[in-house]
Amino acid sequence: MRRLASVEENRRARPAQQRETCGRPTPRLWHVTLSVAGDERPRTDVRRALERLAHDHPFLLTGRYAGDHAEIRYWEEARDLHDAAAVALRLWGEHRRTAQLPPWEIVGLEVIGREAYHQRVAEGWGPPPAVPVGVHPF
Repeated sequence: MRRLASVEENRRARPAQQRETCGRPTPRLWHVTLSVAGDERPRTDVRRALERLAHDHPFLLTGRYAGDHAEIRYWEEARDLHDAAAVALRLWGEHRRTAQLPPWEIVGLEVIGREAYHQRVAEGWGPPPAVPVGVHPF
């Protein structure tokens, strides 16, 4: 019989820099890439919606879009990957009305730690360096 590890066991197994400090979890930075897709919308409407989202969520680094899909990348501060992913999965729905986002569904989510992100960039696997911060077409 295989036994699943509990959350407490996982906390004890974490490296020292990730453990709680003074009884509170130590927040970490996570790089989030959220992909959404759905029915075709006017590209200008999608662009304006992503710009409003960037205003509502100031940590948005890059938004790329087309008429039927979009991708947003940003940094999230969270205690662990589970919290960062939970926030990311709520982001589109919670800002749908205020930013007038298209009623698209989330089709992809990647959450990686800061160290992994910087390692990817150093190895040439990070986001394209030619894509500046802001909202741009694919």
